[in-house]
Amino acid sequence: MNHTHTQEEAQRQAKPVAPKVKELIARTQSIILATVDAEGTPNSSYAPFVEIDNKFYILVSFMAKHTKNLSEGRKTSMMFIEDESATKQIYARERLTIEATTTQIERDSEIWNQVVGLLKETHGKVVDVISEMKDFILIALNPVKGAYVNGFGSAYFVDENLEIMQHRNDQNHQSK
Repeated sequence: MNHTHTQEEAQRQAKPVAPKVKELIARTQSIILATVDAEGTPNSSYAPFVEIDNKFYILVSFMAKHTKNLSEGRKTSMMFIEDESATKQIYARERLTIEATTTQIERDSEIWNQVVGLLKETHGKVVDVISEMKDFILIALNPVKGAYVNGFGSAYFVDENLEIMQHRNDQNHQSK
């Protein structure tokens, strides 16, 4: 029996799992961030978030390297990922990766007050303390496009509204 043929046949027969983008986001309390600095050096980090109308808001400190990168509007990617302890297969963790633009929200504006209130409601009283610190700024992450994966053979393109555009079935995995 040809191992490659068996693997390709299994991939063709694999049925994509129905996308559950909103459910993954709802189960997540923080966003994993990937940013780059002025020299193009990557930085990964995370931040607790709230979502309003498909925009993700984070309250971040300039003491963190990613805050400068975010505030200067550099390339940003964010990821939501299934908890390792909840996954059945570590190689196929459910995940959503989104390219995003960033906007800094003016302190004490109407949107600032709305978002900080929601952050406090969602993440606790610590938000009262950090939102008063001058090194903390509020950033909106605005989705551009992305990818959602929820198992082997189950990968999708996602648009700026976090809606599934199409199944990514253009290539099968290759083996030796």
